[in-house]
Amino acid sequence: MTTIVMTGGSSGFGALAAQRLAHSSDIRLIAGERSPSADAVGLDLASLESVRVFAAAVRELLGESTIDVLILNAGTILPDIAGRTADGYETCFAVNHLGHYLLLRLLLPSLAEHGRILLTTSGTHDPATGAGLALPRHADAELLAHPDRDPGRAPKARTAGQHAYTASKLCAVLTVRALNANPDIRSRHLIALAYDPGQVFGTGLARDLALPLRIAWSVLGTPVGAPLRRFNRNLNTPAAAANALAELARGTVTPPPGRSYAALRRGEITWPDPSEMARRDDLAAALWDDSARLVGLAD
Repeated sequence: MTTIVMTGGSSGFGALAAQRLAHSSDIRLIAGERSPSADAVGLDLASLESVRVFAAAVRELLGESTIDVLILNAGTILPDIAGRTADGYETCFAVNHLGHYLLLRLLLPSLAEHGRILLTTSGTHDPATGAGLALPRHADAELLAHPDRDPGRAPKARTAGQHAYTASKLCAVLTVRALNANPDIRSRHLIALAYDPGQVFGTGLARDLALPLRIAWSVLGTPVGAPLRRFNRNLNTPAAAANALAELARGTVTPPPGRSYAALRRGEITWPDPSEMARRDDLAAALWDDSARLVGLAD
């Protein structure tokens, strides 16, 4: 029996992936959701205390067993950087990065040898993708958690919100880089991957944005958006994004040697280089250490 722990499995392509995984008789899926049900455990990534409670609940459910796959898929994009969590951190960065970072650290001891860790990122972190969102200027966890302290923050609310999102997705790739450089991870033969599903219209990601953007996001997720997908290799359907995530989780797709960034392009998993910043070991190490301090870990 393969045990999978997953966030972001209640909506969008994450829900489709979770359904595919849960319907396999040889998979036990433990899902974390803000609105828990009989098939899910309560988890609010905007609260570090909720993350700790969820991790403890997962360990109790596991008993003597281990986690074979940890999927950190939940995410959000906000119209600005005005929101703060109960811990005092900017909401988008806290949900997309800090909450997942803490959950990862708490559950790492429960990962089985040869286990898999999947972090959903976005090609918007990379200038080469040309996604049209404000690009990350840095991966400084302190400034992302407290953007009011960032002297270079964008004066326009919408641009600042986009930067918070793309920077958090850069952090996902850097976290994977830090994991794969960790001697303990290597000794346990764990595989850490960053998964870029491409741009997937029709999901709930845009639910907090302005009404015109929500409408466009929804409409382009219907067959109306099909012509765009033929011309833009970065656009994918929810079904294609879900299938790729499920394949990576099951291990039916394995990375080539030295590759840890899986990007879905025209429905196919590719293994390109991430952005230049995402390949910097110094940024990965600094992000790891600074994130530990922000979530209250010793290192």
